[in-house]
Amino acid sequence: MGSWQPLVGPSRQVALEILLDGPLSRAELSRRVGLSPGSLTRLTKPMVESGLLVEVTAGPTDARVGRPSQPLDLDPAAHHFVGIKLTGDRAIGVLTTLRAEVIASLERPLTDHMASAVADLILELADDLAAQAPRPISGIGVTLGGRVVNGTEVRWGPYLDWVDVPLGELLAAGTSTPVVVANDLVALTEATHWFGAGRGTDRFVLITIGAGVGYGLVVHNKTIESPDTSIGLIGHHPLIPDGPLCDRGHRGCALSLLTVGSITTRIGAALGRPIDYEECLDLAAKGDPAAEPVISQAGFALGKLIAAAANFTMPQLVVLGGEGVRLAEVARTELLAALHADRHPSGAELPMVLQPADFTEWARGGAVIAIQTFVLGN
Repeated sequence: MGSWQPLVGPSRQVALEILLDGPLSRAELSRRVGLSPGSLTRLTKPMVESGLLVEVTAGPTDARVGRPSQPLDLDPAAHHFVGIKLTGDRAIGVLTTLRAEVIASLERPLTDHMASAVADLILELADDLAAQAPRPISGIGVTLGGRVVNGTEVRWGPYLDWVDVPLGELLAAGTSTPVVVANDLVALTEATHWFGAGRGTDRFVLITIGAGVGYGLVVHNKTIESPDTSIGLIGHHPLIPDGPLCDRGHRGCALSLLTVGSITTRIGAALGRPIDYEECLDLAAKGDPAAEPVISQAGFALGKLIAAAANFTMPQLVVLGGEGVRLAEVARTELLAALHADRHPSGAELPMVLQPADFTEWARGGAVIAIQTFVLGN
């Protein structure tokens, strides 16, 4: 098994190109990193000898004078990672390869919000997942909604009622495996960028709907982060002037129209009984008079939100995710009507991709943050 030490300069670039797009021929690698064939050979020789990179027979080859060279790749199963997503009532975990391929997933109820109890649950879940790996895992990534600083401290975690919780320190005290903590939306954006629908796309936006409304942005192949990334500013973006009120008194904002909670509350009130989100969508698809107007309005609002994001940032791609993303399928007609109404008719086509509507994608984001820390050393 190759031991991956944090790399710098051309070595890091070579390793990243192969991690994200391998196997690659040496000619293609030379082109991508701007090195001569001889310089590339000298650079990659110790990486091959250490087992970090491997020569493969499959994939592109170099057809040049002399003996043909084999493409370079890495063994994604040489290292494994655990990613864990925390919600207000659950911890969802996945075990992945170095390329974030999910091997196993587990879920545990989260009944105690005390930081020490949550840390214990995370470590138990990580151990259960690690037991399914053929060798010790190389990193653990934990994500949650809220503000996280320095990869360790949760300054604000609204779904767990946390303020200034040193989660990373609590976890590090219980394991020798490197641990990193991150905002869940940032992690999902990075996963989409490195290994998901946004891979190879220079500029895209990610919009999520679920317990909240999230927005991630990649520009010039880099995820945009700021202290405001974690506070859900897009949730209060106004969409429909006569829409319902959110908890801050905003009428017709994204949170009041698009979250799972807002939709189930409105339809449940109309029906006079509790109802879950999937049933709301099922009823709307059948034309139920209580559910259909709410879902249609939500789809229209989602189309307006996508149009606003596209008009401001001009992405090449829009990725929709979160546990509420099925709304985009059920209310597709209303979504597209709003999108086209708010976009210039001469504007570029706007491809849209839907992620799976489950928390496994969020947990995979935690694994990707651990992979990035492992590979890049920061």
